[in-house]
Amino acid sequence: MTLKTITTFAGRLSAPLRALGLACGVASAADLDGKKKAAVPAPAPAAPAWDVAFGFRALSDYNFRGISQTDRKPGVQAYAELTYQWLYAGISGASVDLPTKPSAEIDFTYGIRPKFGPFTFDLGMIHYYYPRETRYIDTVGTIWTPKNTDFYDIAFKALYNYDDKVFVGANVFHSPNWLGTGATGTYYSGTLKVVPPLPIEGLAVSGELGRYALGTTSAYLGGLNLKDYTYWNAGVSYTYKQATLDLRYHDTDLKKADCFLNTSDPRGITSGSGTSKWCGAAFIATLSLDLTASGLGLIK
Repeated sequence: MTLKTITTFAGRLSAPLRALGLACGVASAADLDGKKKAAVPAPAPAAPAWDVAFGFRALSDYNFRGISQTDRKPGVQAYAELTYQWLYAGISGASVDLPTKPSAEIDFTYGIRPKFGPFTFDLGMIHYYYPRETRYIDTVGTIWTPKNTDFYDIAFKALYNYDDKVFVGANVFHSPNWLGTGATGTYYSGTLKVVPPLPIEGLAVSGELGRYALGTTSAYLGGLNLKDYTYWNAGVSYTYKQATLDLRYHDTDLKKADCFLNTSDPRGITSGSGTSKWCGAAFIATLSLDLTASGLGLIK
């Protein structure tokens, strides 16, 4: 091979080699640049379309809108709720000690719970069921309670959440047949919960102010005008993981005689006093455990 032939061959080969070197250089630069860039974080997993929430509570007294449901004694409760996007349906059970002596209180709830930014709305129904109850009739044959005290509430609730620090709520519950007495019952309330700027995470203070407007009972119960009343509570709670301890003060403006009129407390009948302590001031401690299937990794 002559020198001229070698030179010609080298010239033909130089262009592909330069192109290959340029490509390698670009690839190397891209590799180096890629090492300098931070990895893009993966997007947060979307919340599941459906979930199940459930929990348990132990209370020193079960207070329902200012009136003791356990004769001022401790009680236990449990609940479960299935949600699918805006829809929900739930069931809960509570131990009670009421004039008709039901074995428990069983509540069925269902409705819609849409959320728009910081606002959450709830439109639904609550059915209160008291199994195995018996009408309370005294020794002289006076009827004091309905045979069946089951009733339902139409419920509307609205909640405003400001930065998970302040929660302001408004609620309306209406029953056309309150506790089976034939009287209407409408409960209005406002709620406030504040997470204080303290180094103790999980601490919150909250309260509620409500008004219960009650109608007139059926004729067989005497056609009595039940007493409207104001109810309020205030307390502090501490949450650690899924457990919450709540310490709360409850009270109403009902006098003892008016409380007896609204409740037919058997103690007021047997004693002849015609009064009841079920609506007075009460300091109640509640320990609750609240869980979700998604939080436990059962739903993804």
